[in-house]
Formats: sequence, structure tokens, C-alpha cells
Amino acid sequence: MPGGQPYPGAPGPGRPGPGAPAPGQPHPEHPGRGDQPSRSRSRARQDTRTAVSNQETVISDAPRRSRRKTGQGGPPEPPGPPTKNGGGGGRSGWRRFVPSWKIVVAGCVVFAAGIFGMIMVAYANTEVPTVTQAEAVAQQSTIYYRDGKTPIAKLGMKRDTVEFDQMAQNIKDATIAIENKTFYEDSGISISGMVRSLWMTATGQQLQGASTITQQMARNYYDGLSQEVSIKRKVSEIFVAVKLDETLTKDDILRNYLNTVNFGRAYGVEAAAKAYFGDKKASALKLTDVQAAYLAARIQQPNWEPDAPALQARFKDVIRNMAELWPEKYGQLPQTAKFPTTRKAGNSNEMGGLKGYMVTQVLDELAQRGLTRDEIESGGYDITSTFDRKLMIAAKDAVKSQLAGRSNEYHAGLAAVDPRHGRVLAFYGGDDYLNDPWNEPFQSTKQAASAFKPYVLAAWLQAGYSLKSYVPGNQTVPKVLPGQQVGGIKNSHNVGAAVDVIKATAQSVNTAFVSMAFKLPGQLDEVKNLVEAAGFNQSRMEKDIAEHHYQFAIGSALVTPVEQAAGYSIFANGGKYIRYHVVQAVKLNNKIAYPELKTPKSVIDAGVAADATVAMQEVLRSGTAAGKGLGNRPAAGKTGTNNDEKEAWFVGYTPQLSTAVGFYREQCLTKTGKVVQPLHSNCPITPKGKPSTKYGPDNPYTTPKETTLGFEGAGPPTLAWQKFMLAAHANLPVEQFPDKAEVGLAENIVPSPTPTPTPSADDNPFDQDNPFDDGTGDPDCLINCGDDGDGDVTIDDPNGDPGFPQTSDDSGGAGGNVPEPRSSGRWPLTARPEDQ
Repeated sequence: MPGGQPYPGAPGPGRPGPGAPAPGQPHPEHPGRGDQPSRSRSRARQDTRTAVSNQETVISDAPRRSRRKTGQGGPPEPPGPPTKNGGGGGRSGWRRFVPSWKIVVAGCVVFAAGIFGMIMVAYANTEVPTVTQAEAVAQQSTIYYRDGKTPIAKLGMKRDTVEFDQMAQNIKDATIAIENKTFYEDSGISISGMVRSLWMTATGQQLQGASTITQQMARNYYDGLSQEVSIKRKVSEIFVAVKLDETLTKDDILRNYLNTVNFGRAYGVEAAAKAYFGDKKASALKLTDVQAAYLAARIQQPNWEPDAPALQARFKDVIRNMAELWPEKYGQLPQTAKFPTTRKAGNSNEMGGLKGYMVTQVLDELAQRGLTRDEIESGGYDITSTFDRKLMIAAKDAVKSQLAGRSNEYHAGLAAVDPRHGRVLAFYGGDDYLNDPWNEPFQSTKQAASAFKPYVLAAWLQAGYSLKSYVPGNQTVPKVLPGQQVGGIKNSHNVGAAVDVIKATAQSVNTAFVSMAFKLPGQLDEVKNLVEAAGFNQSRMEKDIAEHHYQFAIGSALVTPVEQAAGYSIFANGGKYIRYHVVQAVKLNNKIAYPELKTPKSVIDAGVAADATVAMQEVLRSGTAAGKGLGNRPAAGKTGTNNDEKEAWFVGYTPQLSTAVGFYREQCLTKTGKVVQPLHSNCPITPKGKPSTKYGPDNPYTTPKETTLGFEGAGPPTLAWQKFMLAAHANLPVEQFPDKAEVGLAENIVPSPTPTPTPSADDNPFDQDNPFDDGTGDPDCLINCGDDGDGDVTIDDPNGDPGFPQTSDDSGGAGGNVPEPRSSGRWPLTARPEDQ
């Protein structure tokens, strides 16, 4: 370089190195090459490297010079001393840790690219939901009377899904105007709304929901988007909303939204239109402009009162926005619109009055079949019950006519069953389910008393014995029976030493039926198996036999009115039993989802049923309920009265209907023995039913105790039965019972009485006074009713609890074994050891 000093040992410019030929002179070893080196290139390079290496070795102890040139023609200056902090040139101190703007920009770009990439990956992996949320399409279920048209109650969410063209244009416009003005232009999300929502969530302020209709629909309509408030849910919601906007039309999105959104009284615009502006005639298609604006205003706060000031203010906002967006249609609306008047909210409680009893029975039965209440309230089922509206009212009127003037201590239950189908057509369980939810005919288990005797009669005839058999009148055979009280089982009146089976039934002779049960080849087991096959609770039957033995034959077992009505159907239906039920059909989208359960089961022979009916017809002609039949319509039945008249029954039937009526009475007693009147038929657990710190469910103020009714089964129970049956048969044709079958052969447990002159055909012994009535008391009383009180043991709650007996299984299912029919003829007298 000109003007510069050569490195030590380096040839200067213009001077040849040692041993080098002069310029222009030939090389001594290579003539003809002039100034070209005489060494080969490889050797020259090697020598050069060697020279440099040697040079480095020589100067290694001295400061090295920079190879950078510092000027024209001169060598670089040696490095200067280091500068102090604050001096010029370079960064020092904390500035050394601050990245340059280039690094910052590059980092931001990389970070943004990474975030964008993650967002795109997440977006690409987000699938459009295909399954709707159960809540989004949940619909009410309706329970109907047996006609399938008249509703009893609607359960669950009020929602009616309709198509887009079944919605008025004004409700679509009003919703868009207040909820999402850019609905038809945006991509399903609002950037400003999204940022605001994410910011408020991140800062812990009040969390806001999605701002567009598409985002709201995505959250409320599709399954997989939870209702939790979180950033994760909001991000998922955004992705789904954008994809929905790409895959669905705007009309589809708006349709789903309006069918899903909560309007306060109802879900969906169709149900809301009916809830606020009418019943059957109102619809989403017939909404006026102001009605549409009203419903759209409710979306923000569904729980607003119908005329809340905030709702009225938002209503005006809807009107104003509609006019701004569509002036050609709604330009005059702000000047003409008036806040609409809505209909008063109906009684939202579907359980008041008699309805609650019916609804509860339907729900209980469907629960046993696997259909839960939650599923019913959201599934949109159409449930047809077995209940007849007119007969339900007739049942209430019949029972109330006999309770009139009596205190709330008196309780009654009535159940009517169609014997050919097992359908419970009507019942009376109480006046108002909200005040007294106890359903008497389905839940009250009371002693059947003499109304149980027809099952012994059926077992007798099924065993091959006939109605012509003579059975004991004044005392049992054998005289001593297991389970009898002191003094044995007696009657309240003298019927003589022997009586035939028809008269024993008509006059309700205790000694006869106990002896008949003992005479059966299988004894009490045959009766038990028969009644279990006829629907009675198996555990209750077994328990009663274990405790009361042969008193079981005269009604010591606990039964319900609906069990009795269904049990007597074997006599009205040719010996066949169909489990009683309260649901005819369950439909979903007009298709049967749960069919009716009505499988018949043969319990006794048809001839046995016919002959048993002959005996029970005599009860209403000449027996304990004489003169209380149904006029020219054939009817049969049996009275029943428990000891001390604590419980009284009448169970009777025609070929079309079997009905049971039971009465009992409970007094409410304090611990000191004070009698307190019930509240709505319930014994109060606190004084006057008011809040108390001393009394409650664990320490009730009063407890129930059964006491005498003061009347017999032939009294109010039979009269209530008669009134109901006359009303129920008012428009039905008169049907006859089957002719007497004359099954079996006579089996005299006692010798027949001395023959007496045969009366003429015109003489009817039952037109005269009761030949079996000795005037001592009620011929239908269960045990020792004519006794002077010595040794009279009352058959009551087997646990000694004077209160209400309850059981663990009252499903009404038919268990037990059907008795085998036996050939007619006398049963071998040596069939049992005691007869040998």
C-alpha cells in the first residue's frame, strides 16, 4: 500500500525479495519465464505458510497490529486503550441489555406468526357441531285424559319448534335490529364485541356473552359448547360461529336462534307468542309489529316483569332501530307504536286440584317403566292417560256427598277400573294435591274386612265345590282355629247351624268363610295365591297370614281401594286379571314410544267367576246392601266393616266397571291426649300449622289414631258407590252377567238343615225381613260385633301403630300362583290327616 511500511521481512514494493531475479531478467532456473517464480505453485504456497508461521512465532511476544488499513498507503494503527463508561462510542451499563429495534421487530414478527399459526391450527381442528344440546330442543310433554285430546297438564319447558317461513318477518327484523344489526353482513362474529368480551374476562370484570346472533346460537344450540364463563369457551365459541357462518345460511341460523332463545315465559318464539298474546290462536306467524318488538326486547333479560320500566325502554330501542334499518317498512313505527298489553300469566303450577293426583300417578307408573320425570319434562311426549274427565268429577261428587257435614277426620278413597282392560278410569284421592298430596285409593292400605270374602268364595269354587254346599253358621269347623281370638270367631247375628254358600255371602257370615278356607285342600295358601295372582301385594299378604292366620279369610289383610277394584275385575271379566294401570300410550312425534301394558292373566275359570257373581248379586238384592243396587242394571258386590267400625267398604261391579270405595277416620291427638282438628285432612305437626321451634317432623305436635266411623259398609261407602256407578253408566248400554255355571259339587262342611216346605214360585223369601237377622247388630261386622266386649280382639295395624300403615311395595303387580281348576265332585275326606 503506498506510503505504508512493510511488515518486517516482507519485500517492499518495487524490490525483489532475496534471491529473486531482477525485473525483466530471466529466472536462472527457468529461462524464458522472465519474472515468474521459479518454484511451483504448491511449493510456493507451502513456503508462504511456513514463512507466516515463522513470522507469527517471532512476533508472538509483541502486540499484534491490526490488519485493517487506517489510511491510504499506511498500515493500521494499533488498538487504543479502552474507553471509560460514558465515553463516546459503543454501549455500556444497562444499555447493553436493551435489544435493538431490529431485534424487537423481528421478535414481534416471529411471535405474531406463531400465534397466528396456533390460531389457524386450532381453527382448522375445530369441527362444526352436529348434535344439538338437549336443552336447546327440549319441549314440554303433555298428559291427556283418555280421549287423547283434552290435556290434564303440561310438564317441562314451553317450546314449540317452527320453520322459518312460519315466523313473521317483523320478529326476524326486530331481533336483528336489537341483537345484531350487521347479522346479514358479518362473518358470524363482532370484532369489537369479541375484544370487549375477552378484555373484561381477562381483567376480572363482569363477563359478557357473545354479541352476535350466530355466537349466541352456537353457544345455546349445539352440544359441546358449555355454558361456563371462560376464555377457553369464548374462543371455541368464536371459531364455531365463524365456521357456522360458512356452513349454514343466515336464515337457518336465525331460525335456530328464534326457536331456542328464552323469552321468559317460554322458550322459542312460537311458544312465547302464545304465552304473552293468547293461547290457541296466537302464533309467531301472526305477531304484530309491536308484539314482535316486545318479544325481541325480552331477549336480553327474560326474567323482566311484563311491564318493567327497563323492558319498556328497550322496547323503544327496538322500535327506533327497526325504523333506522328499514325506514320503508317501519319508518312511522316510533310515532305510532304503543307498548303492548300482555295476557296475565296463567297458573304455572300444573298440580293444583285433582290434576296433581293424576299427574303423580302417571309419572310414578312411567318411572317404573324407565321413563324419568326429567326425560318427560324435556322430551316432548304426548301421554294419554286412562282417566276419564267426567268420571273423575263424578267420583269426587259421589264421595263428597257422603263426607258433607263431617269433619276432616273422615277420609275416603274411590277407584274405578275397566275390568276388560285394567284401566283406572277414575278415582278420588283428595280435593287439592297442593294442600294434601296423599292419594287415598293408591296409598291408603286398610283392612279389607268382609269385602275380602269373595276371594275365599272364588277359591272354594275353583277347588271343585259348589254354591250348593252347606257351611257352618253359628261356629267354625273345627271349633278352634289357628290365630283366633279368645272365644273363637263369631258372627254378629244368629244364622243357624248351617247355611248355603250364597246366603253365607249375602249375609257375610264370618264362621262360614273361615271354615271354607280351612276346608280347601291347600287351606290359606290357596286364597293367598289367588289374591296375589289378582294383583295384591305379596309381602302384605304373607305378613298378614303369619300374624293373623285364619282371620286372613275374613279380611285382616291390608289392601288399597285400587287393588280391590282391580281384584274384583276377575269376577267381571270371566276370571281374567289385567294389571291396573293409568297410562294408555306414550307417543313421540306421533309414534308409539311406550305401548299400553294390558296382558290378561287367567286367575279363575270363567264358570267360577259367573257363579261367584251370582252369590254377590244377592248382596244387593237381599243381603247387607239390599236395595242399593243400580236399578234394572245387573250389579254385584260386597260390603265390609271392620271391628268397631274403624273401616268400612263397598266393592262392586258391572260387566263394564269395577269400583271400590273405602272410608276410615283418624283423630289427631297431642301427647296429652287432646284432640286437634286436621289441617287439609292432615294431622298438624306444629300448632295450627305455624312455624315452631319445639315441634316438627321429628317431634310432631299431633299423631293420627284411627277411631270409629259411626257407620257400616252398607252406609256411606255403598251410597257413594251407588251414586258414582249410576253416573258412570248413564250413557252405557245395559249388559248382563253370564248365566250361572253351576260349577262343582256340593261339599257340606256341616249337615244340611232339616228340609222345610218349598215355597211357591211367587214367594220370594228375600222379600220378607232378613231371616238371618236376629236384631243383635250389623250382619256384616267382621268379628265378635255382637259380643259383650269380653275377649273381643280388634284386628288393627299388625304393628300396633295407630297411625297410617305403609308398605314398601304397592306397585299393583300381579304375583302369586293361579289356583289350578279341579274336577267337579266331592273332595276325598281323607285328604288331610286331621280328617282321617
